Order: sequence, then C-alpha cells, then structure tokens
Amino acid sequence: MTTETTGASARDGESRHGGLAHSAFVRACRREPGPHTPVWFMRQAGRSLPEYREIRANVPMLESCRRPELVTEITLQPVRRHGVDAAILFSDIVVPVAAAGVDLDIVPGTGPVVAEPVRTAADVDRIRPISRDDVSYVDEAVRLLVAELGDTPLIGFAGAPFTLASYLVEGGPSRNHVKTKALMYGDPDLWHALCDRLADVALSFLRVQIDAGVSAVQLFDSWAGALSEADYRRYVLPHSTRVLGGLADTGVPRIHFGVGTAELLGAMGEAGADVVGVDWRTPLDTATRRIGPDKAVQGNLDPCVLFAPWPVVEAEVRRILEQGRTAPGHVFNLGHGVLPETDPDVLTRVVALVHELSARPVE
Repeated sequence: MTTETTGASARDGESRHGGLAHSAFVRACRREPGPHTPVWFMRQAGRSLPEYREIRANVPMLESCRRPELVTEITLQPVRRHGVDAAILFSDIVVPVAAAGVDLDIVPGTGPVVAEPVRTAADVDRIRPISRDDVSYVDEAVRLLVAELGDTPLIGFAGAPFTLASYLVEGGPSRNHVKTKALMYGDPDLWHALCDRLADVALSFLRVQIDAGVSAVQLFDSWAGALSEADYRRYVLPHSTRVLGGLADTGVPRIHFGVGTAELLGAMGEAGADVVGVDWRTPLDTATRRIGPDKAVQGNLDPCVLFAPWPVVEAEVRRILEQGRTAPGHVFNLGHGVLPETDPDVLTRVVALVHELSARPVE
C-alpha cells in the first residue's frame, strides 16, 4: 500500500521542505504563532479565474488532472493572483478511484458519473490497490510545483472513504444519499469492505503526494454531513481514522473537512487530523469548543458573502478572525469552495485584509 520512499520522507521532512515548516500556514496548522493568520481558499484554482477557464477550454477534467504541466500552471494561478499562503494541488477526489480501475467520468455540469455503481462484493473486489505508478502524473506534478512554489507550501488532498463510497454507490452526485444509506444500513459488512478498500486507495494517494513533497494534506469528506453522529461514528469514523492515522509518521499537518458537519465536529476531530475544517454554518468559537483545545481550525467565510458589498465582506472577515482567535491555531478559508461566479478581485482583497488585520510580531 505504501511506497518505498515513505520512511525516508518521514525522516527527512524538515530538510526536504526547507523553510516551509516556518511558513505562516504550517505554523498555524501546528498551533504555533506566526506572522499573520494564513489564508487559502478551497477551489481557489478553478472556474472563478478567467485564466483557468482559458487554459481548461476543450480539455476534459480527468485529462487535465493527468497532465503535470497543466496541473502545475493551474495550481500556480491563484498564488500569483491572490498572494495566498498556500497552494492546493489541482486534481479531483475521484482521480485515484479511476486509477484503481473504476470506470467513471467527470461530466461538466454534473460531476463524477460511475458507469457501474457498486452493488456487490464483486464490485468492491474490482477496486484494486494503487501505487505511485498508477498516479505517476500526480507525483510529477507535485515535484514540479514544489520547485516552482519556493517558500509557498503545497497542500495535497484526497476524498474520504464515505464521500468516495457515496459516489460509487449512487453512481454520481446525490442530494439524499438514499442508495448509500440503504447499503450502509442493509449490508454493513459490504459497506465496511467498500470503505476499507477506499481507505487504502486514499491513503496510498496521499502517500504519493507526501513523498513527492507536499507540505500538508486535506481529507475531504464533503458528504459526511448527511449523517447523524451515531451513524458517523459507526460507519465512517473508523475508515477516516485509518487514512489520517496512517499518515501520522509522515510529520505533515493533516486537515479534515466536511460540509454540514456541525454536530460531527467533535467526532471528526477524533479521526486524527491536526486541523478541522469548519463550514460557514458554525461559528469558529463554537466549533473550537466542540473540537477541543488540541486542534487548529480552518474556515469559515460563507462563499456567498463574497458577492455582497465590500463593507459587508470586511465585517465578516473581521468577525471570523476574532472568533478564530479562540482556537489554538486558525487557517482562514471559506466555509466551502469558491463559487464560479466570484469576482477574483474580491478574493485578492480578502487575502490582503486578513494579512493586514492579523499581522503580529514573531520572535
């Protein structure tokens, strides 16, 4: 499951990343004081940028994720434009699932669509383990990016087992996750076998990125908010823990994020992350009490606020920074991804404002 260089990357992480361990972003993830509150945006490399739309024209999503030079350019675009404190690898959560042999496509306007949804143990058995060779394009892209980014950390990511399983069982995006829950409740053995397999895939995918040089990783459990806390603990937490706990020896900060997870924040904090992402529905001071004092938080400006007049945006940024001070570490972000219609100039102004308002001396 792991790669032959994993142990080496864990041992020489500090030297491999050079000064990145002292960046504002990594410091905040580790609950250490930094020169300012770091800021990056989920989906910052995406459709809100005209340069992204231009470079992606007529290139299918999965293909774009498999071109290292294209991935490098797209990942760098928001760093150049916004001055964010971290880049996030341009990819998609289904990339490793496709590499594991699942027949799927990312359909414009719809999202991932699976040709043969998972229904049986035989379907699970067809999801094979992945190695670096299966995602060599990701390995190459990360190495190119680390060389280009210099002192800016790069975040790698993967989809969490529950969210990946939902796509595979539903056959695509779902509002109510009916088929997913029917399998989860009706055949728990098959459900756990599927999530075990997907945990292996996610862990291997993150290991490849870490070995190639990312400074942190984020595990996206986008659909976990569809569950009660009891169901989350029974059907999801063990598998997310396998992924995040399986990276403990690497030394890189681990971020865990989901949407609509207010009642799950405490449980999600137990899965093994150093940072818990919070969507816009839960104030950061409330989230901090639920998560506990040993985790940093990430978030959580409502993406729709960016469409309001600037005085409203500024007031919300100030509120979130104030609430974030109650946590032992705070990474400023949106409560979910950047919406495609967002004015990029507003994002740039938000970055500058966060840096200005949170500037502080550091020894």
